[in-house]
Amino acid sequence: MPVVVVESPAKAKTINKYLGSDYTVLASYGHVRDLPPKDGSVDPDHGFEMTWEVAADSRKHIKAIADALKDDNALILATDPDREGEAISWHLEEALRGRKAIGKDTKVSRVVFNAITKSAVTEAMKNPRQVDEPLVHAYLARRALDYLVGFNLSPVLWRKLPGAKSAGRVQSVCLRLIVEREMEIEAFRAREYWTVSAILSTPRGQTYEARLVTLGGKKLDKFDIANGTAAELAVQAIHSRDFTVSSVEAKPAQRNPAPPFMTSTLQQEASRKFGFGARQTMQAAQRLYEAGHITYMRTDGIDMAPEAVMAARDAIRDRFGADYVPKSPRMYKNKAKNAQEAHECIRPTEMTRDPAALKLTDDDQRKLYDLIWKRTLASQMEAARLERTTIEVESADAQVGLRATGQVVLFDGFLRIYEEGRDDVVLDDEDDGRLPQIMQDEPARKESVTPEQHFTQPPPRYTEATLVKRMEELGIGRPSTYASIVTTIQDRGYVTKDKNRLIPEDKGRLVTAFLSNYFSRYVGYEFTANLEDELDDVSAGTREYRDVLARFWRDFSAALAETADLRISEVLEKIDEVLAPHLYPPREDGSDPRICPKCGTGRLNLKTARSGGAFIGCANYPECRYTRPISAPNGEDGAAELDGKVLGLDEGDEITLRNGRFGPYVQRGEATEEIPKPPRASLPKGWAPEAMDLEKALMLLSLPRPIGPHPEDGEPVEAGIGRYGPYVRHGRVYANLPEVDEVFTVGMNRAVEVLAQKKTRGRGAATSAAPLRELGEHPDQGGPVNVMAGRYGPYVKWNKVNATLPKDMDPADVTLEMAVQIITEKAGKTGSKKAAAKKPAKKPAAKPKADPKKAAARKPAAKKAPAKKAAG
Repeated sequence: MPVVVVESPAKAKTINKYLGSDYTVLASYGHVRDLPPKDGSVDPDHGFEMTWEVAADSRKHIKAIADALKDDNALILATDPDREGEAISWHLEEALRGRKAIGKDTKVSRVVFNAITKSAVTEAMKNPRQVDEPLVHAYLARRALDYLVGFNLSPVLWRKLPGAKSAGRVQSVCLRLIVEREMEIEAFRAREYWTVSAILSTPRGQTYEARLVTLGGKKLDKFDIANGTAAELAVQAIHSRDFTVSSVEAKPAQRNPAPPFMTSTLQQEASRKFGFGARQTMQAAQRLYEAGHITYMRTDGIDMAPEAVMAARDAIRDRFGADYVPKSPRMYKNKAKNAQEAHECIRPTEMTRDPAALKLTDDDQRKLYDLIWKRTLASQMEAARLERTTIEVESADAQVGLRATGQVVLFDGFLRIYEEGRDDVVLDDEDDGRLPQIMQDEPARKESVTPEQHFTQPPPRYTEATLVKRMEELGIGRPSTYASIVTTIQDRGYVTKDKNRLIPEDKGRLVTAFLSNYFSRYVGYEFTANLEDELDDVSAGTREYRDVLARFWRDFSAALAETADLRISEVLEKIDEVLAPHLYPPREDGSDPRICPKCGTGRLNLKTARSGGAFIGCANYPECRYTRPISAPNGEDGAAELDGKVLGLDEGDEITLRNGRFGPYVQRGEATEEIPKPPRASLPKGWAPEAMDLEKALMLLSLPRPIGPHPEDGEPVEAGIGRYGPYVRHGRVYANLPEVDEVFTVGMNRAVEVLAQKKTRGRGAATSAAPLRELGEHPDQGGPVNVMAGRYGPYVKWNKVNATLPKDMDPADVTLEMAVQIITEKAGKTGSKKAAAKKPAKKPAAKPKADPKKAAARKPAAKKAPAKKAAG
């Protein structure tokens, strides 16, 4: 039986139903190989050769495929019909050849289908081809670019800007969009304006609303009525005159439906109507696709297969009647530049099946399928026919004019089933209401006149949907990357989401300011879009991918070299200057916003802590120890204003609220010679400084809270708040609690349950002490350097030196160079540098260095890190 390989077991199950027992269908479970997350995986000096590594959890899947090929000498690669799918097929073939599972007589073919239906799958099997080399080259180019940027720019960020996590090719450009929008909002100054409207009545007693559009014989612009005084004069002008209907104009209008969905528009509409994030939308769409309900969901095409168009027209006719079917099918032009990466639109595989017919149990899938089904049918329905009416009302002297507008739907057409949502639209023209019967030249009697004050609004923050839309407009990113890019900048802590709006965190601002000043070209919108076009040319076969890489690397490596001699103080000074409007907003009293509020003489500036991260501090340090986080909500630093506030007395000690470089905290008493470090406790996330009182402060200062002896061994169990949030602890086992408040209420039963769950999840992993990642040999002293998972968080280990990673550093981002620097600093601080520098006793002193190629072959494969760099 031929062996058919797809990505997922769900897809394999569906396809197996259509192919039957004549085929063996197996899943690769996504990508089987990736670049090892360490230096040297892409070699610019040798034609950008790439070193691939089979992930540990993929070996069993490759073995299963190899074993199946022993019984049949035909391999059919049926992964997704896009660049990533082509890359997975290529990786599978390469990995199987490496295992010698594919011989000279093994027939290897590639098939693609845009929908997992019986007809699509069986037709694809009749038209096999070879793996598309240009698409693979496009994948290699993107992967190499993302790797070169991530593994070369991220260490620069980490060294020059403590607290920064990483940078990516497209991720950083996306972050720039969000930061620049926030700066627009902060720089925005509201402008006042007024409108005046009147309720008028016809001779038949029917009322309607009209807005003032002409005053003093002049057509009004938006800001012509600038204040309340001008508005009152306008009101008097209306009251003092009689009005007549000067014209009634009714115009026919037509609204055409939106085209069917592609990836970006599906994400946008799901966000508008359901509040779905990009990742949530794509996960639901993936499941619908694998179940055979919709066509492939990563596409920038809006055209529809002819047979699908006819099926949609038939379904419309059956459900709504012939009046809703246009005379000829609607054709939508595909905007994709690269036909090889463009596919059919996202649509149902069977037009007659509405959500009720599918009986979907998953709420997300049901909502999304309903959206896709309605949009697809609507795209082939008759236009909506409207009548828009405009009524002009004038005074006898033609000095004052009012206008009323409205519309009537004469035929609903596609609106019968679907209407596209809109982003951040304010309806100022109020043209949706239906007007009463109004005749030209008839009098318009005034019932009431109302002035209304307005203020201009700042540009809205991006939602995931509007961000994807903007990226698409700029030509940044592609259908397969939108969701991962938007997710990555949130996972990195550069951006948070509040009420579906994306808000840049301080570290995101710092990273953007750094990159915009020292790597401006590489976060430029035009440069990034042009590079995307070049990569599209690669996938079309019209450009050589190594030429793209070489040209990029030549200039990028030169830009990296220019930052080598930058001092941290120089970088901070520059960023301090760029972010000054955000860091030091104007004060209400007009005083210098950079003067220290504590000592009154020192100048505030940006500083960094040894443990990573940035804060605002006074230049008079150490005489003045004023510090605050760089965040200043609404332009005010509320926590700083409360710095030193006495919450009350407890056992003779003052309990105070303080504000430090890492945020607000409570403290018992003052520092003395006997007690140089009085008890302190940071405010948990979500606890507002202004809401703190003595009771809450004492609760925090009492932590960790004893719960009692464990029922099994009598060892104490306690609850507290640590670096990674609320927890319960028993011996060396820490288990996270979901909510901070539970720390103060959790009992023994709940604590034992949480601890037992933690032990079950970690069984085997904790005792093996396996490294999270193997970075290689220490370049100077020898001996393995590894990233380990520790009780207090991830750390790097070399010989006897264990150095905890900075809080903001992701273990997946650590390179050997970064690890060596952390180890060197740790060894120097602890005075153990000499001891650490000793080579392992078992290693002969005179033994020559091993051949690096042989050593690499013997070294166990590193575990695959989360594929975060691929997001750009």
